[in-house]
Amino acid sequence: MARDQIDTQPIESRDDLVAWLEAGCKSPSKFRVGTEHEKFPFTLNGHDPVPYEGPDGIRALLDGMQALNGWEPIMEGEAIIGLADTIGGGAISLEPGGQFELSGAPLMTIHETCAEVNSHLEQVRAVATPLGFGFLGLGMSPKWSRAQTPVMPKGRYKIMANYMPKVGSLGLDMMFRTCTVQANLDFASEPDMVTKLRVGLALQPIATALFANSPFTEGKPNGFLSFRSEIWRDTDNNRAGMLPFAFEDGMGFERYVDYALDVPMYFIKRGDTYLDVAGSSFRDLLAGRHPAVPGESATVSDWANHLSTIFPEVRLKRYLEMRGADGGPWRNLCALPALWTGIYYDNAALDAAWQLCKGWSAEQRQRLRDEVPRLGFKAEIAGRPVLEVAREMVAIARQGLARRDYRDSQGRDETRFLQPLEESLATGLTPAEELLARYEGPWHHSVDPVFDERAY
Repeated sequence: MARDQIDTQPIESRDDLVAWLEAGCKSPSKFRVGTEHEKFPFTLNGHDPVPYEGPDGIRALLDGMQALNGWEPIMEGEAIIGLADTIGGGAISLEPGGQFELSGAPLMTIHETCAEVNSHLEQVRAVATPLGFGFLGLGMSPKWSRAQTPVMPKGRYKIMANYMPKVGSLGLDMMFRTCTVQANLDFASEPDMVTKLRVGLALQPIATALFANSPFTEGKPNGFLSFRSEIWRDTDNNRAGMLPFAFEDGMGFERYVDYALDVPMYFIKRGDTYLDVAGSSFRDLLAGRHPAVPGESATVSDWANHLSTIFPEVRLKRYLEMRGADGGPWRNLCALPALWTGIYYDNAALDAAWQLCKGWSAEQRQRLRDEVPRLGFKAEIAGRPVLEVAREMVAIARQGLARRDYRDSQGRDETRFLQPLEESLATGLTPAEELLARYEGPWHHSVDPVFDERAY
């Protein structure tokens, strides 16, 4: 999750909300890609979760990172909860259970975003190893119960944790026990946003299969390939899912604003204080009649923060967030932005991707979304196995990246970042199925080796 916005400019009307989203339109020459990834800290000795406090805790890690990279600390009260790169635009933040997130800067090429990931992981390792902990790239914590998982000192998470059990059975697992890798990409206009949103929503379950990497819970196989994705099916269905309205005639910024206005709020932030308004309506705040802040109108911050508490498979802000992938090994962190950049930032590729999925009905898209967490490449859509569709999707992305033709200092283009996906497609096995085979074989029914084999 991104850090909370601070912009106290008042919002007068629904039109202001629409205009705020529309201001995200950029000329293609200004398109950038941002990569966010989360990872689980674990003790090298015993593979236990890492607490926030203490000489070897997450607070000490943040202090050490700050000394190393000179980023600005993000504080909540007395607690350091993240770091901000005020020059480059990146940030480090904490998820509810201590998952350590890099929100990458908006960069031009996958070469740059991958270099950023690499330097971040090297920095993290330099600080964490002397503290006695490492980091794991998986979509779901493989060993710890919810009770064993630490809680980070962030006000918004306390409000969410109170609210989650009222609206779904798995929301606390989402908060405390999952990790994702996410790519954020730009749009040029309202029609471009709509096309990208539709392609992203339709193909998001295919990306979920390609990155499926969460087959273990509390030390045993959980029956899924992406349990992280399954968790989202019963977290809070008022604010998650496949957004069928996005495929209807008349879709645009206004329609998304109306959807977002109907999603219940979690909190209103005033100064450093989070007011718990879970379940209440943003419309009341917009009209200046919200009981928590009587007489106050909404601000740009309120709107930006509210949009960050909506969790569909593709999220619209002033850019589009691809939210379907499990966290994974180092090289998969670069494969995700490469996949979506190849599709979104080349017009022929975007058109080919739309041709691939435009005939699917809302029911077919939903069934695909429901089946992929368990079946992965063996799920089907419109009579075709997901493995076949995934091969086509990755081939489209490869062609898009080849046409972009951004080269690194060694003359290589961005297509090389798709290699881990192409290897999965060649074997027909998701990353989760490879882990399960190791669990059944050389790991002798223990998940502990995953902490060595999938650590960064």
